[in-house]
Amino acid sequence: MTVYLVGAGPGDPALLTLRGAEVLAGADVVVYDRLSVASLLDLAPAHAERISVGKQPGGPRTSQEDINALLVARGRAGQQVVRLKGGDPFVFARGGEEAAALAAAGIAFEVVPGITSAVAVPAYAGIPVTMRYSSTSFTVVTGHEDPAKGEASVNWEAVAALGGTVVVLMGAARCRAICERIIAGGMAPDTPAAAVQWGTRPNQRTLRATLATLADLDPQPPATIVIGEVAAADLAWFENRPLFGRCIVVTRAQPQATALAAKLRQRGAEAIEMPAIAFEPPEDLDRLVQAAAQVGRYDWVVFTSPTGVARFFEQLRDARSLGGVQVAAIGPGTAAALAERSVVADLVPEQYVAEALLEALSQGIGPDGPGRALIPRAETARDVLPDGLAAAGWEVDVVPAYRTVAPVPDPDAAALLDNAEVITFTSSSTVTNFVDTFGADAVPAVVATIGPITSATARNLGLEVAVEASEHTIDGLIAALEAFFAS
Repeated sequence: MTVYLVGAGPGDPALLTLRGAEVLAGADVVVYDRLSVASLLDLAPAHAERISVGKQPGGPRTSQEDINALLVARGRAGQQVVRLKGGDPFVFARGGEEAAALAAAGIAFEVVPGITSAVAVPAYAGIPVTMRYSSTSFTVVTGHEDPAKGEASVNWEAVAALGGTVVVLMGAARCRAICERIIAGGMAPDTPAAAVQWGTRPNQRTLRATLATLADLDPQPPATIVIGEVAAADLAWFENRPLFGRCIVVTRAQPQATALAAKLRQRGAEAIEMPAIAFEPPEDLDRLVQAAAQVGRYDWVVFTSPTGVARFFEQLRDARSLGGVQVAAIGPGTAAALAERSVVADLVPEQYVAEALLEALSQGIGPDGPGRALIPRAETARDVLPDGLAAAGWEVDVVPAYRTVAPVPDPDAAALLDNAEVITFTSSSTVTNFVDTFGADAVPAVVATIGPITSATARNLGLEVAVEASEHTIDGLIAALEAFFAS
């Protein structure tokens, strides 16, 4: 087998290369450091062993020798090992030492380059490292060595004399000494300078000053320091995104939680996936199987969730059975799930709640009067729709397609609740399960819901709802969050 030295990039998980994702998907063991993004570990198989060898400044650390020995031992054991390293494995990341140890031991290895923070972090801060008329070169230097020590290998005076842009990695703790040495080398004290902390992440912060004053702002690691005329550029885009810096808890079930989290991250938020609901087969699956086999007997099949669509179509042996049946969807998400199966919904109400669907179906009664409706839905759900149809003269069969359960909470994710600012609820079940699991006191300050039914459940449990989507969809929920923080 092979040991892969994979560059994880500077922090934004979307910057992982395709090759990096590919080898992670086949990993038996992932050895990672503290700058690796936790969500990248989810790309590895569930059975893969995950080993942290993080090097916390001023805290516990795994020696490089021990890391080398670990990689050699796991490689000899015939496992596919992914060594996940921040940035690029060969740019101030000791990847060369690890590759040398593997080569000496006769272990096959592959280097998967990563996007280095020397270029990506300034870009995320709106700072180009080169500009055609002001900076035609850039120099990348490690700030890990103490400039006050005579034996330091970095010639800071020579760096100052090179001109162009100077990018210093791992230099926050020694910022003052580095700036003083560069000034001593002849660079003007008023040269623009910036320090970008936690670059490419939702908690990114850009400090702008001059070479003489940057240290006064006390940049904290991890930080990328940029010195030169380009540091005066402020082409901000990342920090201007509508939900930048917001820490938002997502309680949807998997895999829907991942889809919502991805949309939140695209808007600049830090998304914590903490599903408060999971789906399992119903207690009596035979009823769903029989209903799917006899679907041609119905005038309408009414779907109230994408999960109901998925579970029903798992049992539908021949899509042609729907040929003479009309199909209703409670909202665009459910309609999209049908469209993925090449079924176009005949009816989607203007408001995406059961009451609106009931009204729309009632208005669509044909000349022969109410018909027969099949509703494949959650085992436990509100009865507004079936009761309303029955009262209007419909013959209604409600068939459990799935049941909702509360998943076992992830202790690592739960520990992040203290830092969360917002929690999103997309159904009454997510509210109830979350409060039952963690308690109302653990709910973040801003409660955002997908619609009035979910809001009512939240309020009944003592929560104050700050944000409610006017369009009861995921995109509507995100739009409501953006409007809330914009105001």
